[in-house]
Amino acid sequence: MRLRPLRLCWLVVILSAAFLCANAKAEEVTVAVAANFTAPMQKIAQAFEQDTGHKAKLVFGSTGKFYAQIKNGAPFAVLLSADVETPARLEQEGAAVAGTRFTYAVGRLALWSKNPALVDNKGQVLLSNTTDKNSFKKLAIADPKLAPYGTAAMEVLDRMGALAKVRPKLVQGDSIGQAFQFVMTENAELGFVAYSQISTDGRITQGSAWVVPQNLYTPLRQDAALLSLGKDNAAALALIKYMRTDRAKTIIRTYGYTL
Repeated sequence: MRLRPLRLCWLVVILSAAFLCANAKAEEVTVAVAANFTAPMQKIAQAFEQDTGHKAKLVFGSTGKFYAQIKNGAPFAVLLSADVETPARLEQEGAAVAGTRFTYAVGRLALWSKNPALVDNKGQVLLSNTTDKNSFKKLAIADPKLAPYGTAAMEVLDRMGALAKVRPKLVQGDSIGQAFQFVMTENAELGFVAYSQISTDGRITQGSAWVVPQNLYTPLRQDAALLSLGKDNAAALALIKYMRTDRAKTIIRTYGYTL
């Protein structure tokens, strides 16, 4: 059946109006994301835009630096932290909206090397002597003052009795992302990284790794919070809600996090 020109004209007008209306409602949210959560958040942001029309502009870095930036007026509307303390502190100080905090993921720590023969399944390489075949010169970690994953790495070294031995070999990155890059570029033979950075669907993608038992460090609970700048932003409100959807949770689990 052929539409008459007048009816076709009205159909175009209606469809155009609907398109403009939908786009008028779509907004953008700037999100501060802990470096360990880079890969899953990139996937979640794509799904978020597909499902809601809103866009998430992602900025990755260390939680400690994000805290300072938020306090100094950085234009973040949502924080996906690597700890629970920072969002709670921001809420207490009025920089985050009360009642919006929740744990979106629990991270896991891993000792990793690009060398497939360097890391054993108990992390004993950390106790090796310089004359051992599997010795190393540099061990990368995230700065414990800025990144919870760095704090966790120091806990592991201390509990294993390896801290004094490896302290001269430590190379610190501002974030777990930078610690990962040190090992990835082989500027350090091995390093403590987020398990999510080296695995897909529960499998190590390259090199050798020891997934650190969780009784050796304080659980890496990661909290999200709506920041004060996002309280009237539709995209920010939608993202906080979206992080709890089944689709987002499936992506999070795929990268080795628990909920």
